[in-house]
Amino acid sequence: MLRTPLLLAAVLMAGTAAAADFSKVPSGTYNVDPTHAYINFQYNHLGLSNPVLQFDEFNISMDLDQAEPTNTKVNVEIVTDSVDTGSEIWHEHITGEKWFDAANHPTINFTSTEVTANADGTYNVTGDLTVKGTTKPVTLQVTINAAMEHPRSKKPVVGISAFGGLKRSEWGLGDAVPFVSDEVKLEIQAEMFAAQ
Repeated sequence: MLRTPLLLAAVLMAGTAAAADFSKVPSGTYNVDPTHAYINFQYNHLGLSNPVLQFDEFNISMDLDQAEPTNTKVNVEIVTDSVDTGSEIWHEHITGEKWFDAANHPTINFTSTEVTANADGTYNVTGDLTVKGTTKPVTLQVTINAAMEHPRSKKPVVGISAFGGLKRSEWGLGDAVPFVSDEVKLEIQAEMFAAQ
């Protein structure tokens, strides 16, 4: 599967953001379309490469306030063991006790606590990220790509791109630092349909 490098994607998104127009969609609950959604993370390995891994099983829900988007709430639940590493050996390693410890922590959760609007039309979505039993705040920069009636399903849909970063050691995932970078880049691409 072709995966867009996070840094390149962030550069491409920069300068293209515009104030989100929610006039064509109603307030209410929106659920992710699993066929058009991706959650990726990227790190540096020994200065040699910048692997991009993704999760294959997750759910994203959004309670949209169309009139005041900063009142919107977002929840993400990821199945930890669904991480796609491209290697069975690496999958067993990264889901083991030193890393995600999927056997004891089957999900990763993000619950938004604050949404603020930026001058460039993007939003900062801050929330509590729980990984391996540790909860700490993370902020994602979110661009609303479109909010419209889907041309085929005729249902309200909102498309988002979100980028952020964290230090994995703060969540008890510090094995192999600094050889494997502590800094991890996050990316979410998702199409959200109104629940009807």
